[in-house]
Amino acid sequence: MASEGTVTLPDYLQAATPNPPDKRAPWYTNTAPTYAGIFLWFVFWDQMAANGLGTGGLALALLGIVVAGVICHLWFYLVPGLLGMKTGLPLYIVGTSTFGAIGGLLMPGFLMGLLQFGWLAVNAFFSSKKLAGGDDTLAFQLLCIAWAAGAAFIGLKGIQYVAKVATFLPLIPLAVLLLALYQFGGSATSYQPSDKGDPLWAVLAMVGAIVGFFATAGAAGVDFGLNSRDRADVNLGGLTGILLAAVFTAGAATLAVAGAHAQGVLSARDPEPFTLTEALKKSLPDWERAISLGLTIAAFPGACFSSFIAANSFKTVMPRINPFITVGLGTLVSIVLAITKLAADLPAVFSVIGASFGPICGAMCADYLVAGRRWPGPRAGFNPAGWAAWLLGFIVGILPNLHKLVPAIPDVPASSVLAFLVGFLVYYGLAKFGLESQVLPYGPAQNQQTD
Repeated sequence: MASEGTVTLPDYLQAATPNPPDKRAPWYTNTAPTYAGIFLWFVFWDQMAANGLGTGGLALALLGIVVAGVICHLWFYLVPGLLGMKTGLPLYIVGTSTFGAIGGLLMPGFLMGLLQFGWLAVNAFFSSKKLAGGDDTLAFQLLCIAWAAGAAFIGLKGIQYVAKVATFLPLIPLAVLLLALYQFGGSATSYQPSDKGDPLWAVLAMVGAIVGFFATAGAAGVDFGLNSRDRADVNLGGLTGILLAAVFTAGAATLAVAGAHAQGVLSARDPEPFTLTEALKKSLPDWERAISLGLTIAAFPGACFSSFIAANSFKTVMPRINPFITVGLGTLVSIVLAITKLAADLPAVFSVIGASFGPICGAMCADYLVAGRRWPGPRAGFNPAGWAAWLLGFIVGILPNLHKLVPAIPDVPASSVLAFLVGFLVYYGLAKFGLESQVLPYGPAQNQQTD
C-alpha cells in the first residue's frame, strides 16, 4: 500500500496513469469500429428475430430494436464513455468512486473478468456447433475444447497478432447480412405472425435481448472513452458504433427472417424458426459450409479478446497469482458450459449479463450526476450506496432466470433495463441521504478533462 497525505490508497490506484490527450484518436478509428464489430458477431444477430417477431410482428420487432439501440447508447454507454474521456483512466479505476477503493477491485473489475468466461463459453458453443454441423457429436465436444483453449492461450500470449487480422474479419458477417437482405428482404413486409401476443411484451422482449447482450460492453465504454479526444468523439463513436450498428445488424437479421417466413423458407414448425443462418442454409445449401466457416473464423478474435480482458482483470485483482492458472480455471468452466449446452440458452445468458452490469451502469450514471457531471475520485473502502444499488438491481435483473426455476417468481420483461433503473435510483437516493463513503484525495481526479 502507498499513501497520499494522511490517506492510505491501494497501490493499484497510485500506479494508475491517465492516458494523455496526445495519445488519443478520432472516434472512427477506435470506438465506432470496435463496437460495430461486437454487434456484427453472428451469435448476436442470428437468433435476434426470435425476440418478438413471432408474437408482435415486424413493425413492433423493429421498434424494439430502435428503442434498444437508443438505451444502449444513452444509458449504458454515454456516461462511462465520458468518464473515460474526462479522466483518461480505465474502468477498474473509475469504478472506485461508485464501489470504493477496495470494493472497486471486485466490482466491476473482477466481475468483468469473470463474466468473460461466459462469453467464451457462448462463443465456443455456437462456433463449434457451426463447424461440426450440430451439437451432439464427439467432433462438437472436441471443437469446444480446442476453441476455448486456443482462444484463452492467444488471449494470454498473442492477442496483438489476432488484433491485426480482426480489423477485416467483421466484413464476413457484414457480407452475410447483406446477402440475407438481398435473398429475403423484399418479402419482409408480407410477413404475418402466426401467434399474436401482447404488443408491449414483444417490444420489451427485443429490448431486453439487445440490452442484456450489450451491458458489459456499455460499462467498458470507460476503456473506449479514455482513447477519445473530447465529448464529440465519445458521442459520435456511440451513435455510429452502437446505435446505428445495433439497428443495422439486428434490423437486417429480423427483416431477413421475416422475409424467409413470407417466402415459405422458414415456418413455425421448424426446430429453429427464427434463425437467419438456418434460412440461408435452406435457401442456399451450396453456400452453407462457406457461410458457416466464414462466420466462425470471424468469431474467433472475439473469443480471444474475452480471454484477454479476463486475464487483465485477474492480473489487477490477483497480481500474485499466475494468470495462466486463473484463466486456465476459467477456461475449464467455459468448456463445461459449452459442452453441456448451458451456453446455448442465450436469453438466460443475456439475462445474467444484464442483471450483473445493468445496475453497475445505472449506479455509475447516478454517481456521475450527483458529483456534478464529473468523476469525484475513489471512495474509501466499500461504498455502501454502490453496493446496495448493485445488489437490489441484480435481484430485479435475475428474476427471469429465477422464474424458469420457480414459476411462482414473477417474470420481468427487459430485466436488464429495470436492473439499470433500480441501480440508478437506489444509488441516487442513498447518495442524497449521505450514504456514500468518503472521497479520497487523488491527483488524477483533480486534473480531469472538462467537456
